[in-house]
Amino acid sequence: MERSRKICIVPHCFLNANSKVEGPCRYKAILKPLVYALIERNYGIIQLPCPELTFYGMRRWGHVRNQFDNPYFRKHCREILEPIILQIKEYEANDYEIKHIIGVNGSPSCGIDVSCGSNSWKGEISQIENLEDLKKDITYDNKPGIYMQEFMQLLKEDGIEINFIGINEKDIDKYDFDKIL
Repeated sequence: MERSRKICIVPHCFLNANSKVEGPCRYKAILKPLVYALIERNYGIIQLPCPELTFYGMRRWGHVRNQFDNPYFRKHCREILEPIILQIKEYEANDYEIKHIIGVNGSPSCGIDVSCGSNSWKGEISQIENLEDLKKDITYDNKPGIYMQEFMQLLKEDGIEINFIGINEKDIDKYDFDKIL
């Protein structure tokens, strides 16, 4: 049987929701509509490592883009992306095509088109008098999350062009995968 020779790179949490920050999740294990769409279209799937899990572990709070926008987190992102870049090069050198890199719109690390941010989201959480006011300060800005920003830069440095797709998991039923994949 012939291989499809096409591959899609997906965020860690779309194949393993258990890696997400503790709390409610929109899906139990995998983001089935997306994963099933990839399977139906004969894509091989590469799962990215989760930068938040590998940096902070499971017992972390939710963060915003501004907290990740520092040289330590950026260096961590580059380090865990290095093996992915090598895989991409190896596949492409052997006539495979990495068709898409999918990200989590709204995520401070994995957003493609949108990421959440806040200039006020910092400090000792036990000292915050009104957490609701702090949550109101969160904005959704039209820029990639820090991890995806570093991924885009690494690809650019190597002269590799791959289509990035931002998926909003809240609106997963609105996507026409025939058009975007």
